[in-house]
Amino acid sequence: MKNYRIAVSGDTKNIFSGHIKLGGVNPTGERISFTNYYMEKNDEPFFGICGEFHFSRYDERYWEDEIIKMKMGGVNIVTTYIFWNLHEEVEGVFEWEGNKDLRKFIQLCDQHGLYVMIRIGPFCHGEIRNGGMPEWMFGRPFEVRSNDEGYLAYVRRLYAEIGLQVQGLLYQEGGPIIGTQIENEHNHSSAQWGLTVGVNNMWLNGGNDGNAHMLLLKEMAIQAGIVTPIYTCTGWGGATTPVPDMLPLWGGYAYWPWIYYEEGRFADVKEHPATPEYIFRDKHNNAIPKSYNFEPFYNPEDYPYACCEMGGGMVQFYKYRFEFPYNSVPAMSVMKTAEGCNMLGYYMYHGGTNPKGKVNLFTNDLATPKISYDFNAMIGEFGQVRESYKRTKLQHYLFTEFQQQFALTMTILPGDTSENDPYEVDTLRYAVRSHEGSGFLFLNNFQDHVDNHDLQDMNVSIELPGETITIPSQGELTLGKESFAILPYNFDLAGITLKYATAQLITKLDVVNEVYYFFFMPEGMKGTYAIKTDDVTSIETDGGHTKQYENMTIVEVEERVSSIVRLVSAEGKKVVIYTMTSKQSLGFWKADIRGKQRVLFTDANLLVSANKIKLESTDQEDVTLSVFPDFPDSLGSVTGGELKGTSEDGLFKTYKLLAPKKGITFTCTKVKDERAVLEFASGSLDGLKEALLQIDYSGDIGYAFIDGDLINDNFCNNTTWEIGLKRFEEQLFEKGMYLYVSPIRKGTVVNSNTTMAGWNETAKELIANITSVRVLPVYEIVIGPE
Repeated sequence: MKNYRIAVSGDTKNIFSGHIKLGGVNPTGERISFTNYYMEKNDEPFFGICGEFHFSRYDERYWEDEIIKMKMGGVNIVTTYIFWNLHEEVEGVFEWEGNKDLRKFIQLCDQHGLYVMIRIGPFCHGEIRNGGMPEWMFGRPFEVRSNDEGYLAYVRRLYAEIGLQVQGLLYQEGGPIIGTQIENEHNHSSAQWGLTVGVNNMWLNGGNDGNAHMLLLKEMAIQAGIVTPIYTCTGWGGATTPVPDMLPLWGGYAYWPWIYYEEGRFADVKEHPATPEYIFRDKHNNAIPKSYNFEPFYNPEDYPYACCEMGGGMVQFYKYRFEFPYNSVPAMSVMKTAEGCNMLGYYMYHGGTNPKGKVNLFTNDLATPKISYDFNAMIGEFGQVRESYKRTKLQHYLFTEFQQQFALTMTILPGDTSENDPYEVDTLRYAVRSHEGSGFLFLNNFQDHVDNHDLQDMNVSIELPGETITIPSQGELTLGKESFAILPYNFDLAGITLKYATAQLITKLDVVNEVYYFFFMPEGMKGTYAIKTDDVTSIETDGGHTKQYENMTIVEVEERVSSIVRLVSAEGKKVVIYTMTSKQSLGFWKADIRGKQRVLFTDANLLVSANKIKLESTDQEDVTLSVFPDFPDSLGSVTGGELKGTSEDGLFKTYKLLAPKKGITFTCTKVKDERAVLEFASGSLDGLKEALLQIDYSGDIGYAFIDGDLINDNFCNNTTWEIGLKRFEEQLFEKGMYLYVSPIRKGTVVNSNTTMAGWNETAKELIANITSVRVLPVYEIVIGPE
């Protein structure tokens, strides 16, 4: 058996405050502040979960439910770009209506108890045309992203307009806006001027005047009334980071479509490299001042390690059509948290659709689809919930439920990882976050762009002052292919010491005189709990058995079903451990419903707002909802379906619901292999929350038109292309839809051998075929109080 060891000593952080020029108080007296290690709310650690959602890239009619989905996924801070070129496309004419209604979007976030960070530019990037700069800026005699007064005059006007939109919504006024990002990747990243692409492909200035420029932009924002407790900037790649006036934020992506641009050091890249993102490092340690993708211009321990751009997905570029693995997102969360991050930030958390322009019809970056900005995000372009959402949700519950204990833990590595090879996947990758002898063991068996396999026949010994904890002490540790885990050790279960668990903690729930802890078994792992025997007077198992070893009792739970372990502490406290399988955990939710914290199981998307519950189910009329603790009187009124029965199983009461089956009537007529016309019967989408058109095809690019208007597009990567139809409902009934797949052209020749202006392309082979078209109904069952 392979034994991995990690020595944990001196695991107390030097935590201090007062040196960071950030923070503020709202009218209720709530206070935001910072130590050098974490954000504080009312002088207590606050673990931020930031999710990027671009309001201007989504239909305003559906904002509210999508914001609720984000909250249900564990997000507590919504971040959003304000793209200058969408709001002032025509010089001097600002637009803040419809999908561009920033104020309405922020008010909805506030209504559902979410903080907001606005990313005000002027330069944003975000895969939008010119990086967010208006087209007309190219025709001005000054350098953008600099202290040129001609440029700054326009920025002042932009900031003044944003300031008007956010007044009354700022934290100091009782609103949800706690943060402002100034610029983006200044002195690091740029974007092409769309006006020049196809001729000389000119790029914007990457940034001039360094800290002086960033600090001037911050002062201009304050003068415009954009006053927030937090001002942030992006820190990677040598970007300008004026500390202590701004908080540098970090990130990391495992999928780099930008390396397939025609020029630069990756010009000859044929195969995407395995990135070093999934090797554990320490990003809050002065003894390691620089590491992969982290080269701060300050001592790491002086400021919190916080993120704003962890790859919550990645947009397809024309020259790189990867199939995005959703497991890469929770694996990234494991890595960043293990590295010392106490504020996670995902880009994107929610995908979207680029709006049409007046000056330039298509406003996306020219290397990406013209319309789609799905980003393979945790929540898709049309509200689809991906497995990455369900997996990260479990992690978010852990980090926020135990934020006060978790924030104090420090990163400890098993040795120098700086030279570790990302292609070497036969050795376990592990790290610890520990505080005063207790903490979490982080394990990773995911690596991008490499074939992973199960890791077996091993254990990990954590060498603490006075004791060594071996996980597991009996048997072997197994970690499934592309899996990851966060395992607690010396963890306090309401007065009972959990020496370790080979199951991942999710959250806890206080119910009357009992405390419930919920765990799941990561893929490939057998669930065991090592409990300090002296701390308990009674152990009862349902779906497992116990073994006694010296002063430790090992409880082994069944692998294929949920199980319950009931403990009574030496002080008489009742503790319950509920364990589920990895698959079962995907249906686990926690929410405050009708004035009480409850845990629930459902395979549907769960949306909770006030006393209303929404169950969103794709192509499935039968929906179950298991609740603990149960509602005291009844489930409540049901609309959009009916209650068919109830049952009780262990802790949970299960409600069986049924949505009325809906067949979607449409015809698909193939004109050619690569062309199809769809016609929908009037009223065929009635009664549905959404209808997902699914298209399987081969070719280069898929285009969807309604009456000649391009409404969606897709770079073919051999996965199913999805389009939400409800927002186009009226147009579909009247005009139908036309699908066209442009072909992959092999052996192409452009012939200009003529005395006249004649150009002609021929190809030896054209590949394009629409193989199947179907529509899946998305039902919604709403449960309200009687």
